[in-house]
Amino acid sequence: MTHTPKSSPPPPGPVLPVLPAVPAQAAPPARPPGNAPAPPPGPRRTAFAEGLDQLRTAATTEPGRLRIIGALLALLVIAFGAVTAWQMTDRATAADDVLTRSQPLSSDAADIYRSLADANTAASSGFLAGGQESAATRDRYERDIRTAAEKLVNAAANADPDSPSTATIAKLNRLLPEYKGLVERARTYNRQGFPVGGAYLRYANEKMQEQMLPAAEDLYKKENQRLNADYAAATPYPWAAIALGVAALAALAWAQRRNYERTNRVLNHGLVAATATATVVLLWLVVGHTVARAGLNDSFDHGVRSLNVLHDARIASLKARGNENLTLVARGAETKKVGEETHDAYDYDFGTDIEDLAGYLAAAEKLADDDSGERPVTAAVGNMQEWKKRHAAARAQDENGNYQEALDRVIGTKDATGECFDSVDENLRTALAHEETEFKRAAGDGRDALTGMPAGVAVLAVLGAAGAVLGIGRRLSEYR
Repeated sequence: MTHTPKSSPPPPGPVLPVLPAVPAQAAPPARPPGNAPAPPPGPRRTAFAEGLDQLRTAATTEPGRLRIIGALLALLVIAFGAVTAWQMTDRATAADDVLTRSQPLSSDAADIYRSLADANTAASSGFLAGGQESAATRDRYERDIRTAAEKLVNAAANADPDSPSTATIAKLNRLLPEYKGLVERARTYNRQGFPVGGAYLRYANEKMQEQMLPAAEDLYKKENQRLNADYAAATPYPWAAIALGVAALAALAWAQRRNYERTNRVLNHGLVAATATATVVLLWLVVGHTVARAGLNDSFDHGVRSLNVLHDARIASLKARGNENLTLVARGAETKKVGEETHDAYDYDFGTDIEDLAGYLAAAEKLADDDSGERPVTAAVGNMQEWKKRHAAARAQDENGNYQEALDRVIGTKDATGECFDSVDENLRTALAHEETEFKRAAGDGRDALTGMPAGVAVLAVLGAAGAVLGIGRRLSEYR
């Protein structure tokens, strides 16, 4: 037998695990020579840059160009509608404020002044009558005080908390009861025959003339400024909206011409619809705002201006009447030096007030645009001229020592200056009522011309944008 030799066993020792082969790795990049840092990686591209690239790529094909044109047309029409709705909303709000807020508040401020001045006049008339004060005079004073208080409450309710008018209203609310208390003291002492009653009345008049009426005049001016600001916000042309409308129509015309040159098709229904809606919006905008502007300007020229002059005339007549009464109350106790001459203070102020009244009435006659407005003003001019004559006669009697005769010529029941004053006041009230009606009519027409425009424009703009998109979509369908 053949003997096969056996292999010898491995020598004893630890068995090493077999590791898998590791692929060769690329050698690390060589470091720049020296200690210079490695260059930073390039900046990542922004989404905007990538979007521009996609837009450029899309613009190289006709479908891509059509999509871009459709998007721009829709955006332009929507922008036109949005700006138009925004600007016309602001103007419609301002026009409504002119009619329902600022002008009524301006008239309320004028009524506050008039009521205070008239209360002061009624108080002096009642004082002159002494124990014979009529119930009508007393009722007139109480009615004026009540009217002033109610108008102040209304003004406070409509004034912004941080507006300049608020402080003026608070001041008048504080002074009004103080003035009323002084008048009541003057009446009490006057009925008892104490001369100190005249001092209290003059002190009340001083408070009225130097504090209350200037504050009321300041409130009137501030409310007029507010009214003018509302007119300034309501009447300017909406040039931004008009420019966008013209641009939208130009872009739509260019798109339709481009479509015709490439397809020989005269009309694209979607683009025609978009053009029609944009045209309607632009015409509505221009015509509607022009009509509104004309109405508002008419309400200012033939309403507000006349109302302001008539309010001033009525206030001047009230001040004149008050100074006329106080001339007799003071009996020469108050004097005023003008140049080298010394005058009775109240009589001198009466002359100034009458001249102011004449100037306001002359201006009101020029502003009156029809017989209904001119007739009461002309009558007031005649009453004023008669008043001056009767006042001169009364002053002559007083200077000659005939105090009772002078008193009868001022507060008497026949041929007294009080009749002239009442006639002037009544005619001015009639003229004010007429001009108030004219203002409301013209301002209402202006406001109504803007009614529904913001909402209607927004709807038409959406329809126009949809028409532009559908019109371009029709062309895109030809490439599918």
